This record gives sequence, C-alpha cells and structure tokens, in this order.
Amino acid sequence: MNIVKTLKKVVFFFVTCVYKSLYKHIKVDEKTILFVAHLGRGYLCNPKYIYEYMQGKEELNDFKYVWALKNPNIEIQGAKVIKYRGLKYFYYLAKSKFWVINSKLPEYCIKKKNQVYIQCWHGTPLKRLAHDISVAEETTFFRSKQTRDEMLKSYDIDVARYNYLLSPNRHSTEKFMSCFNIERERVIETGYPRNDFLVNITGEKIEEIKNRLNIPKDKKVILYCPTWRDNKFNDKGYYFELKVNFNMWHENLGNDWVVIFKPHYLIANKFDSKGLEDFLYIFPENYDINELYVVSDILITDYSSTFFDYSILNRPILFYMYDKKEYKEELRGFYLDVNKDLPGPIFENENELIEAIKDKNIFETYKDILKKFIGQYHEFEDGHASQKVVEKLIIRERLK
Repeated sequence: MNIVKTLKKVVFFFVTCVYKSLYKHIKVDEKTILFVAHLGRGYLCNPKYIYEYMQGKEELNDFKYVWALKNPNIEIQGAKVIKYRGLKYFYYLAKSKFWVINSKLPEYCIKKKNQVYIQCWHGTPLKRLAHDISVAEETTFFRSKQTRDEMLKSYDIDVARYNYLLSPNRHSTEKFMSCFNIERERVIETGYPRNDFLVNITGEKIEEIKNRLNIPKDKKVILYCPTWRDNKFNDKGYYFELKVNFNMWHENLGNDWVVIFKPHYLIANKFDSKGLEDFLYIFPENYDINELYVVSDILITDYSSTFFDYSILNRPILFYMYDKKEYKEELRGFYLDVNKDLPGPIFENENELIEAIKDKNIFETYKDILKKFIGQYHEFEDGHASQKVVEKLIIRERLK
C-alpha cells in the first residue's frame, strides 16, 4: 500500500511539473468556466447553485462548463466532467477564463492575470480561521502537520489569487478581511448562492424530497450534523468519534422522531444504521445538505456553520458541544461568544439533550432569539444570490 501511495505522489509531482512548464502556452478561453467544490468531493455548495442558475440563460448559452470531481463518473447535465487532479484538470486550470471555487486551492495552482477567480467559500465563520487562529506556538495544522507559518502562507498564496470573495453577511465580511488579510474591495456581499434554495423552498418541493428519500411523514425529523476535529485523523483522512448513542435516542424518541445523520464532508470513516434502519438515516458526506435541511424539523450541531444556513428556515437549533472547553482552548476558538450569541441552547450532556428534544416548548423559549439572529446574519439572503453573482461578477467581467 505504501508503494502505491509513493508511486501516486511521484506521478502527481511529475504532472504538476509539466503543468508549471506548459500552462503559459495554453490560451485562456473566454467562454470556459471551471467549477470545483470541496476540492472535487462532489457536485455541491455554492458552485452548484451558481452553475444551476446559469443553465438555460440565453446570454450564457455559448459558455463551456467544466466540473472537476474526484469521481468523474457522475453525470452533470450541460457540463463536461473531468477528474480532479487529473491531466485534464490542469489543462482546464490553465484554459478556463473563470474559476468558481468554494475552498482553499493548493499552492501549485497558477492563475494568469486574465483569469477570474471567484472564491465562494463554504460557510459563515463560527470557528476562527487562518490569521485569526490563536494557539500555542508548537501547534500543527491539518493532516499534513503544517506549522502555523506554513498554514498561513498557504492561505496568503490563495487569497492573493482571488479576484472576488463572496460574503453572506456583514459578520463574514469583517471576519474574512481579518482572517484572510484581504481588502474590502474584493469581498462581495451577495448572500450565499446555495441559500437561494432555502429561501425559495416550497411545501411541494419538501414533499417531493421526502418521498424520494423515503423519510416518514408521520414522524418529526432530527438532523444531526457535527463537524470535523482538526486533531482527529489517520492515513485515510479525518475521522469522527461518534459521541452519541443512537440506540438510546431510539428508545427515548423513536415513537415520535426519526434521525438523519450527515457527517461533515471531510470525515473519512463510515457509519452504519444496523438495527436502527427505520429510525436512523445516514447520508454520505458528499450529499447536498440543503435537501436534508428542508425535510428536518430540528437541527442538532456543534461547531459547524450549518446552523447559520439552517436558521433561514426559522426552525429550532440545538447545540451538542460535549468537548466545548477543549475545542475552544486547544483547537480553533470562536468568533462568537457561544454562551451568549447562539440561536439555541448548548448541551454538553447527552441525556439533557434528549430531554430538550422531547420538550415541546423548546422553540417557544428561543424563537425571539432566533428571529433576532436571522435579522443579524441574513440581511443579504433574498433568494437571488446566484443571480447577483452571475450578473455582477461573471457577465460584467465578460463584457470588459
């Protein structure tokens, strides 16, 4: 196995060397646009919804759309699908006029002056990012165990390539400017394109999704979405230590509730619902979470930014932070005061969490707090973020 990994690294090193030697000789095509979500992990997030908005627009019919995926066998109507980090990927990095990306690109990617890099990002920050992370000097980051200086350099290199960075709200604008050391002019407040789906959702669409996913209609739905931990990883990737007992949840909630469990897209280990097939529904890490948001009645999360998006639906949110002290002091730290600023209660004990779910008055207790939170963080979410991105950044750039 180690030999295979070594060979892959050698081949990839050779490919990147060829790319760096030849990219200047590949002419930029003004009508080609490259989409990448979560470093090729899926057809997801803001790039997906920008792409879908662009489909069928007469003035954009002559665009060539390219999606880079780790699994290139996925079919995306209207787009050419290529393998992420394959030979064609490097060719289209050099050829595409527009890059539409939602996470930090590796340092080997080279942007030409006449290319346009739209960095969509992938959440409203609760956890501190980049230059805003304050930890002990010897702390390392990611599975690659980068030093803090190396981590910051990787962000600085990518940020220097951005033409535009999308922001969903003023809080994000402020934090992005701080953590990425980016000037205000390049931060564009549009709302998140992926949230157009939540703003515009209809009862008929929710019904259709529930039917397709076989979610029971006679029970309420809990969506459990924990995030990854920077210090939990192995050779396969980041792993998540499940700190809930779904059997206990079934015993206490099974008459009235079912649970959807959606791991973070970075989590590599797998989970199963053996023995809980009619109660626990596990979705893969690369499934579009928007559909799971709208079929659920309540969200349980920890430090994930999912609660910002979910709050658009004006539904209860509970926080299960069993490792709050460790996370705050040893891993990332927070931009918000989690004890005061969150739109729902925090639980560090699983039994207390279960009792809160059973409390029919839990939403009444927090509905005014949630209403205030929505007003504070969703001032740009009008259901037309994708349109604003396309008209302000893509069509306008094309007309220059």
